[in-house]
Amino acid sequence: MPDASPDRLKETLWSAFVDEDYAARVRRHVASHVAPHAERIDRDDIYPVEIMKGLAKAGLSTVVLDRRYGGQGLGYAHAATVCEELSVASAAVGVSLITILQAQTMIGRFGRDSLKARYLPAFAEGLLSSYALTEAGHGSDIRQLDTKARRDGDDWVITGEKHFITSGSAAEFFVILAQTDIGVSVFAVPRDAKGLSIYKGPNSATFGLRNGPHMNVVFADVRVPLDHLIGEEGKGVRQAVTVLDYSRTMAAAISIGIARAAFEGALTFARDRVAFDQRVLQFQGIQWYFADMLSEIDAARLLIYRACTALDRHEQIARWSSEAKLKASAVATDVAARAVQVCGAYGVMENAPFGRYLRDAKAYEIAGGSSEVLKNTAAKFLLAAAGLATAPGARRA
Repeated sequence: MPDASPDRLKETLWSAFVDEDYAARVRRHVASHVAPHAERIDRDDIYPVEIMKGLAKAGLSTVVLDRRYGGQGLGYAHAATVCEELSVASAAVGVSLITILQAQTMIGRFGRDSLKARYLPAFAEGLLSSYALTEAGHGSDIRQLDTKARRDGDDWVITGEKHFITSGSAAEFFVILAQTDIGVSVFAVPRDAKGLSIYKGPNSATFGLRNGPHMNVVFADVRVPLDHLIGEEGKGVRQAVTVLDYSRTMAAAISIGIARAAFEGALTFARDRVAFDQRVLQFQGIQWYFADMLSEIDAARLLIYRACTALDRHEQIARWSSEAKLKASAVATDVAARAVQVCGAYGVMENAPFGRYLRDAKAYEIAGGSSEVLKNTAAKFLLAAAGLATAPGARRA
């Protein structure tokens, strides 16, 4: 009789884009340390502190971090593998990792050497971080901000408030955007800085990607040293967009992890469930559902790992990361919905995981760059490729 174990199913369906031993190690860690807690994390809406500390200890939260700072120094395909496998078990854990990777990317790419030396090694020890961009009056539009930063002697003084901040409930370190006299700039702010406080606002909870309440972060004349300005003053928007371009490929991997979880769960159900004297999976109509889902997941995975190559080579990053997240997030929502349909009454039961998959999938069509924003980014690439420097309909000299 053929081996129908979950591990064998994963190996057969989802070949790794890195060495198989690495993928297998990640899967073992997820099975032991993440999967048993996935339902509780979602139900109670908690940040998985111990799980994230365990990822750091296992070297899974510092995959692309330079070895000089205690990282693994591996490529982005390895990071995507971690995000994908984590999110097969718990997308909330995947999202918790995203905010850590964003902070590492911002400091690693743009931070001064003194800042890198101070904070990057701490990520290997389990430093938990949050990427705090959003404000109540601006949302995704970060070109002008109400949070202000002014220079005072050897310090920057930050005043303002960020809203709806992912991972904010447990973050020990924040990367924030603030307006200076020159323009929007990026700052590193430790959680224990005097004058920094957090609170839960009225819109803190979401129905998907529940890794703890989205917190509001208050900066009441918070002082940080001059080298805590990350990159160039006034270049914060460009830097923030660059970091988002990097993290969107990892977000795509999280989405496809959700799709895989829904697919695997529905496939196991259809294989084992008997109806009208045969297995549900033996009905041709059901087989067609799975054939469509499998081809879409495979296509999205190929696109994601092509985007990882673009990250490693620093080529057309905005294009590939936007395409990957656009495709993967849509596939995840479609697969999660079809999985519910295949499983019938079991699919809509509260004690089944399919509701979580559907909520997480839909939430990631919006979080981390909505589908509409991603289409705009891809369109900008096309305009440039076509030699048009202006938007369609605009006059050209």
